[in-house]
Amino acid sequence: MLTRVFSPVRIGSLRLPHRVVMGSMHLNLEHDPPALAAFYRERALGGAGLIVTGGAAVDRAGAGSPEYLVLDEPGAWDALEPALDAVHQAGALLALQLFHAGRYAMGVAPVAPSAVFSRFSRQTPAAMDEERVQRTIAAFAAAAATALRRGFDAVEVMGSEGYLINQFASPLTNLRDDAWGGDEDRRAAFPLAVLAAVRAAVGPDFPVIVRTSGADFVDGSSTPEQSADLALRLAAGGADALNIGIGWHESSVPSVQSLVPHSMWLDIAGGIRRRIAQAGLDVPVMGSNRVNSLPLAEEALARGDVDLVSMSRPFLADARLVATSRDGDLDLVNTCIACNQACIDRSLGVERVSCLVNPRAGRELEFPLAVREPEPRSPRVAVVGAGPAGMQAAATLAAAGAPVDLIEAADSIGGQFLLAGQVPGKEDYLATVRYFRHELARLGVRIRVGVAPSAADLADHAHVIVATGVRPRRVALPGAGALPVLDYQEAFAAPWRVGRRVAVIGAGGIAVDLAHLSSFPGSPSPLPLPPTGAGLGGPDEMQVCWGDHADSRAAERARFRREAGLDQPRAGAPAREITLLRRGRHVGEGIGPSTRWAVLQAIRVAGVRSRTGVEYRRIAAEGLVVANADVDGVEEVIPADTVVVAAGQEPHAPLAAELAALGIPHTVIGGALDAPGLNAVRAFEQGLRAGTAVAAGMAVRLAAP
Repeated sequence: MLTRVFSPVRIGSLRLPHRVVMGSMHLNLEHDPPALAAFYRERALGGAGLIVTGGAAVDRAGAGSPEYLVLDEPGAWDALEPALDAVHQAGALLALQLFHAGRYAMGVAPVAPSAVFSRFSRQTPAAMDEERVQRTIAAFAAAAATALRRGFDAVEVMGSEGYLINQFASPLTNLRDDAWGGDEDRRAAFPLAVLAAVRAAVGPDFPVIVRTSGADFVDGSSTPEQSADLALRLAAGGADALNIGIGWHESSVPSVQSLVPHSMWLDIAGGIRRRIAQAGLDVPVMGSNRVNSLPLAEEALARGDVDLVSMSRPFLADARLVATSRDGDLDLVNTCIACNQACIDRSLGVERVSCLVNPRAGRELEFPLAVREPEPRSPRVAVVGAGPAGMQAAATLAAAGAPVDLIEAADSIGGQFLLAGQVPGKEDYLATVRYFRHELARLGVRIRVGVAPSAADLADHAHVIVATGVRPRRVALPGAGALPVLDYQEAFAAPWRVGRRVAVIGAGGIAVDLAHLSSFPGSPSPLPLPPTGAGLGGPDEMQVCWGDHADSRAAERARFRREAGLDQPRAGAPAREITLLRRGRHVGEGIGPSTRWAVLQAIRVAGVRSRTGVEYRRIAAEGLVVANADVDGVEEVIPADTVVVAAGQEPHAPLAAELAALGIPHTVIGGALDAPGLNAVRAFEQGLRAGTAVAAGMAVRLAAP
């Protein structure tokens, strides 16, 4: 039961119907008002009560990128008006986030408290003089006053994640010795001055939320105690609610990646909440990061960590997250897997934000949502292959009213997500398989597994979508019989076949995942996943490796703390000696920029070694013989009991040629079409586009006389 989630709560004068807030996300849609309005409207209709916009810069120097709206420039407020109207018409509330990037600004000459180089923006900002400080405070206040006048329901002042207000509060980035820096009290002066100016501009009854840092996780920055002190001052200084942020973009501690355990950081918000209560203040506290289901939010509320839960990316994955959960249909929630590939990674550039597991996100106008009953005269469509591309194509076709057969040669749908879901920190990938299993059943898709059809078997279908995926690329080396040689699919399927010393040919994303799985202590001792109510799927969905730990949640948190550098690594030799080998120079190529560093850090802590710039020569009884290109081809042996090949993929689409020979209309998508550069973002999007196009073509044929 989600009784706490669906209990009302107040933020100042606002009464919210439940305790889940759709948190701020920069979407790169802000200069396309119709698309932005459609995005927010769908989430408001899906049950979101209070939505916080992506950051809107209070002046040009504060823009996080060229795609940010700048509130003191012509047309910015008009661009927001359709979104505001759409949210209100759908019965929800909209808060405007007031934003200044400071030294994280892109595409402009950045300003900050002090001239401290940023590894994130790769720039050294100009130190703000007194006139600039006062002008920036006034810009926050003016933006808040305009938000009130324009009809927004609240504002959120962005003071976390290493942006300008956070920079003033930090001894790492505030080296001043004036009214705005020099000790903790003076470093707090700018955040408090911004809040005071905003409060004065909007009066006592307009809700003002402040997002403030609970932990910076950057050496030399504010301590957690100092962050909590500032939060208490903000609560006493006029904030109607506090939203507790975690980490900076420059932090070496992952805060939002898939390998971060669920609800990992809410205890930090809980500590701040207790301090505020002890001070006798009635200011609700909001927490966030890696809460991707309403049952997890319910648990956090029950523990007393927070008064509200801010969920951002989960609303990308499923616009109806709240409504579907309220109806009790948890298996039909499309769960955020925290991959960051189509959301955070894109938000740091200029490409439109979307979602890997929900490619409609951000494209609501291009792909209108319409679920129709199958037409009585509609011929059936076959989708062959039930990996990401095939699952999405089948769901899209069925939602458009086409009768669909989804046919898979393996004994389960899911494709390579079934492999990914075994990797420590990627268990949520199995939730995607759980979602599609139930959603496809709801849509009436006929699923057949353990079947590899021929073209003749499909002759009675009007169209066939071929989504048969990829096969591991083979690497032929002399001496292959000297040691066991597995491809990556074989190693994932039977990790017990991997010896204690492993040489992995390849060092891309799949190889890194395999190394992470194989280095995990006790990795093939399986325990079932938590039950459906935890948001991950039931024991029948898949099994994951938790070693010898009895409490999987505790084990997950302990592993993460070690890999994030929060605890000392365990003493002793690693479970396996694993070496990743690559001809090129980059390990983890293809992994998104917001995730790659965190995963590589994790496998390094686990003892995985990597070697680049090598040539593979042969396999010998003692290991894999390679030549080092940097030392004139001198050979060396990488000791190994097993060689695993994870050196790329090749399209697997023999069915396409058979269909063409018989003249059966067909479309090839995903890895079956093109393996180089393959990723799940592309696969899901191709499934959406192919399903939409085939359904539209069938509708035209049916409408013809």
